[in-house]
Amino acid sequence: MTVFWTGKGDGGETGAMGNGRIWKDSAQANALGDIDELNSVIGVTIANMTDEHISNLLMSIQNNLFVIGAEISAADETVKLPGKIKPTDIKGLEGEIDDIGAKVPELKKFVLPGGSISGSYLHLSRSIARRAERSIVTLSKTKEINKNIPAYLNRLSSFLFAAALYMNKKEGIEESNPSY
Repeated sequence: MTVFWTGKGDGGETGAMGNGRIWKDSAQANALGDIDELNSVIGVTIANMTDEHISNLLMSIQNNLFVIGAEISAADETVKLPGKIKPTDIKGLEGEIDDIGAKVPELKKFVLPGGSISGSYLHLSRSIARRAERSIVTLSKTKEINKNIPAYLNRLSSFLFAAALYMNKKEGIEESNPSY
């Protein structure tokens, strides 16, 4: 039987890869939590996605988020991870953003997050990606972070925004704009 609880975290610490434990409210734990939340909301987005190509991209992104989580979780430099986020991962997102950008009207105004179910979940994913990026930047002030991770998350939020616009267009939903 799988054990789902141990009680080891009852004192406010949690295990990290390598030799150590971290406080649950540390910058490292907050970054891990934000990446986990992002991965979870992308799972909900996939469950509500009507476009197979976007769904497949999101599944690949989920895997990359697990790689990012593993890199962030390493408590010390003794942990060597072979699948680190690379510039090619960032370039891949840029190519997808460009492809999607060619399929949506040029933006001339801000848009309100929402629209179709899939578009709305993509907007939600985008906002959580931005928070995860901020958490990683905070963590990078005290722990050495793979410089490709913040760039990947920055590009990911742009991809999620473009994908939301695309899905709303594809599903016949007109974007709403804020009124000032």
